[in-house]
Amino acid sequence: MALARELDPSEQQGSLSDESKGVTFGELIRDYEPMPDTKWRFGKPNYARVNKLYFENRSMNHSPGSLEAVVTNLVKNWEVESHHIASPHQWRTMDVVSFQIAVNGGCPANAQLMADIGPYNALIGETADYSGHAQSFEDSNKNFSAAFPEGFAWEVLEVFSGPPTVSFKWRHFGKMTGTFTDKQGNQHKGNGQMLDLIGMCLAKVNGQLQIVSLDVYYSPNDLIKPLLSKRGSPVVAVRSVRVA
Repeated sequence: MALARELDPSEQQGSLSDESKGVTFGELIRDYEPMPDTKWRFGKPNYARVNKLYFENRSMNHSPGSLEAVVTNLVKNWEVESHHIASPHQWRTMDVVSFQIAVNGGCPANAQLMADIGPYNALIGETADYSGHAQSFEDSNKNFSAAFPEGFAWEVLEVFSGPPTVSFKWRHFGKMTGTFTDKQGNQHKGNGQMLDLIGMCLAKVNGQLQIVSLDVYYSPNDLIKPLLSKRGSPVVAVRSVRVA
């Protein structure tokens, strides 16, 4: 995820920087190239900060050309599109006609629904402390960018089977140094610790290595619960005020 505060709405087009691709860190981890007419949803994403977190704190260093490296690149390119390109018609990592994404065997979302609500809301859904229905796409990005000011990085841990059905284990991680807002509007200050989220994914791809479906398995509470202030810690209640 590129941090919301670092998106420049004036940059509507253009390629990712070498820093965003990982080149300046010594390793190409996303090689996404937008089509000439592609417009960035919130402005061109900048992955420099999250890449720094990724390279300094990843647990695996996969060999170039390995299946793990290929899956890493594919998923990171998918994240570019799903978070930062509004129109599914401009997505190339997915077979948008057939694409579906589901969590823990639940009701799948198609490409347009994911484009409308955003990957965070599609992947988290409804929990006791987070509501994917109540958060807009932009609000969810801002919320997790605020919770993880240094970025929320993602890595492949292990790939168990290759195309066309790719099963793999993944890790999402970031330092909880910011502020998370729960669905009641309470703000929770982070404790600075690293959050490690582990999950599995079953990805079906076609002959062009476009993603046809993603079946993701993990506990959303393993993401949300650590972001909540511990009992006795200061919690700030935020209320919206309507001015007539």
